[in-house]
Amino acid sequence: MLHQFQTSIAGIPLPGQFTYPFCYTPHPLCVRAAEEVQQYLARHPEWSEGKMFGVLVVQTPDEGIGYLAAFSGILAGKNKHPFFVPPVYDLLQPDGFFKKEEAEISALNARIRQLEQDADYRQRQSLLQQCEADAEISLAEARQALKAAKARREARRHAPGLTPEEAQSLVRESQFQKAEYKRLERRWKERAEDIRRAIAAHEARLQALKQERKTRSARLQQRLFAQFRVLNYRGEVKDLCEIFADTVQRVPPAGAGECAAPKLLQYAYRHGWKPLAMAEFWWGVSPQTEVRRQGSYYPSCTGKCGPILKHMLQGLDMEPNPLARPQTDKAPEVVYEDDALVVVNKPAGLLSVPGKEEVASVYSLVHNLLSPGCDLLTVHRLDMDTSGLLVLAKTQAAHRCLQAQFEQRLVRKRYVALLEGTVPQDAGRIDLPLRPDWHDRPRQVADPVHGKPAVTDYEVLARRNGRTLIAFYPQTGRTHQLRVHAAHPQGLHCPIVGDALYGTPAERLYLHAERLEFTHPVTGERVAFCSEAGFRL
Repeated sequence: MLHQFQTSIAGIPLPGQFTYPFCYTPHPLCVRAAEEVQQYLARHPEWSEGKMFGVLVVQTPDEGIGYLAAFSGILAGKNKHPFFVPPVYDLLQPDGFFKKEEAEISALNARIRQLEQDADYRQRQSLLQQCEADAEISLAEARQALKAAKARREARRHAPGLTPEEAQSLVRESQFQKAEYKRLERRWKERAEDIRRAIAAHEARLQALKQERKTRSARLQQRLFAQFRVLNYRGEVKDLCEIFADTVQRVPPAGAGECAAPKLLQYAYRHGWKPLAMAEFWWGVSPQTEVRRQGSYYPSCTGKCGPILKHMLQGLDMEPNPLARPQTDKAPEVVYEDDALVVVNKPAGLLSVPGKEEVASVYSLVHNLLSPGCDLLTVHRLDMDTSGLLVLAKTQAAHRCLQAQFEQRLVRKRYVALLEGTVPQDAGRIDLPLRPDWHDRPRQVADPVHGKPAVTDYEVLARRNGRTLIAFYPQTGRTHQLRVHAAHPQGLHCPIVGDALYGTPAERLYLHAERLEFTHPVTGERVAFCSEAGFRL
């Protein structure tokens, strides 16, 4: 599985530190290795499914340099293929416990489907619906008859010449008719209850099977995760249950340990090879919900791989997290300031607010400029890689007013972006609901079922040399909304230039918040601020 470079790597220096897997620029050796893997993949057009692949450049004890290759999950129905490293644990081995228990669970699924589709069960459900409908009609007619009889009795009671015997007869008639109604009501209830009991008995068997399936699936997952015993560079071993025990989710997510990165590191450690650099790239068709581009490099996922790699990389001299330091030396420019608010022009590469690391942000830098004791409150945010106008409040009252305007969509915003590709329409609207990718924050995915509404209007400003300069008018404020709406095939299918998450990295993300208009929280007047983007087509 250790591949020698087929092209010359002479003159390419070895990396000084191992790749920080969650934010990186691929090392030239990884690029060379990925190109060779992609040439191999091109010879296998039958692998048409989209898949994440990874390469790991290693150094052998005799100081030889080579690389390993891996794919995430299963490729063409198999988790083992020549050329690629094997899985950390082979859950598809025919005689293994996983395949046997999976067959038992599949049998349970078949029994559940059979019970759900049982003809007698469905017929009883229909009978119950018909019985309840007939009962409602019958009882309604009986109530109407009672009402009419009561009206006749009342008329007779008020008529002249009513004898005591007739009055008693009317009372007995009323009592009899009420009792008859109760008997009719009871008969309908008993008829429906007989059907319900039969349905309940069937559903009890169904629920028992579903509970058994749930219990056995959970037990199988736990047993499976215990088989994934992963190494780190120090030679220490932990299984997935131990690794995830101290995380927020506590239980490993489905598919944990089957991504390319853990496979690569595990194989290198088992053979005593030193990892030098790693990169992961997408190959094949993009999923419907995500934005993946063939040949583009991507960071490791944080949900499944984050805790695993935190263990596996211990002992390696790793690059520091690039996001733990400012990506720019530029300070935010104050565009406007009064006693209620301050508007700044944020440079690309600067956080809007402090993150987990103690890194400079617009908030901290502007706060330092204000008089001691002066409040500064965040109203909205821009992505770290996005430049442009940002408003901050200086009083609680201003903060409440401005935040309400954002929530009620009373703030008008205009962004300018440079896109890779040509947008054919001059203007239009993108309506594509979004939600977080739970296993790979902060990425967002399109999800028409569970996503939150996300709407963007756009206007093309210029087209030249295969690129488009565009104005975005977001009607909602979802995370990465403009970036996903630009890149997704159901959006414009033209990623923003420099978008490392949804497109191709460049010297910066070419997205700028150019105009911001809102009602001033003190004067009540509409105010607008403009800051032209530092790029054009």
